[in-house]
Amino acid sequence: MAKYAAPDAVAVADTAGTPAVSEHFDVVAMARLLEVSTSGFYAWRKRALATEPTHRQQRRADLTVKILDVHAESDGTYGSPRITDELREQGEQVSAKTVATIMAAIGLEGISPRTFKVKTTVADPAASFPPDLVRRQFDQGRPDAVWTTDVTYLTCGEGDMFLCAVRDGHTRRVLGYSIADHIGADMVTAAIDDAVATRGGDCAGTILHSDRGGEFTAGLTARSCSRYGLRRSMGATGICWDNSPSESLWSSFKHEHYYRHVYAMKAELVASVDNWMDWYNNRRRHSSIGSISPIHYEQSLTIAVEAA
Repeated sequence: MAKYAAPDAVAVADTAGTPAVSEHFDVVAMARLLEVSTSGFYAWRKRALATEPTHRQQRRADLTVKILDVHAESDGTYGSPRITDELREQGEQVSAKTVATIMAAIGLEGISPRTFKVKTTVADPAASFPPDLVRRQFDQGRPDAVWTTDVTYLTCGEGDMFLCAVRDGHTRRVLGYSIADHIGADMVTAAIDDAVATRGGDCAGTILHSDRGGEFTAGLTARSCSRYGLRRSMGATGICWDNSPSESLWSSFKHEHYYRHVYAMKAELVASVDNWMDWYNNRRRHSSIGSISPIHYEQSLTIAVEAA
C-alpha cells in the first residue's frame, strides 16, 4: 500500500503557503489512482492559489490596519493628510493619495471644522479701546510676538460654563486657559497668569490681541497686562477676521471634541477640556507648522537656536 501514499503529495502546501506542484509524480497517473479528473485537480489548484494574497494585497491590508489605528488615536478627527504624516513619522513610505483611497474604501473620514461664530462679545460702550497692533498679522515669524485670546460658551447638565484661552500666534500652542461658570475679567486674568507661567515670566513686549468684549476692556485685565509688560491690542467690533486664530481654535475644539460628547457635571466638562488641550498641544498635527504638534514645533525651534 505504500505506493499509494505518494499521491497525497499533490495537495501538500509548500513553505510559502501555496499548493506544491508535483515534480516527481505524473499528474495524470495520480488523478487516475485517486479516481479524480486532471481538470478537477487543476481547477482546485487554481482556486487555492487565488486565495493567497499578493504582496500588493498584503501591503494594502497592513496599511488599512495602521490607518485605522491612527484614526482611532486621533479620536476620529484625522483625515488623510494628517494620517499620512503620522504614518511617515512611523517609518511608512506611503502617499497621501493611497491613504485617501483606502480611507474612502472603508468609509473612514476625518472631521473638517466648519466656520464657527460665537456670540460672547459684549462691548462696554463707556470703555476706551487700545489700537489694533496686529492688523491680522497674527504670525510674525517668532514665538511670543503675538498672543491671541478669546472666550467661548460651553454648557453641561449643571449649567453654563465659559472657556478663555491664550494662544501663541506663531507656534499655535495654547499657553494658558481658564474655565468658569461666568464670563468676566477674572477668568481672563487667570488665563493670562497661566500663559505667563508657561513662558517662565518672560513675555514683556508681547502683544495680547483680543476682541472688544467687556472682559478684555476691564480695568482688571488692563492691570494684569501692565504687570506682565503685555501690549494690549484689539480688533474691530463684529469682524471675526480680526481675531480669526481664536475663532479657529474654538472651531477645532468644538467640532473635533466638544460637540461629540454630552457632559452631565461641570467637573466632567473641565476634565474633558483639560484632556483636549493636552492633545492639542502635544499630539495634534497642525498643517501651518509643518504638520507637527505645537510642543514638537517649539522644541525644534529651540534646537535650531542652540545649534546656530
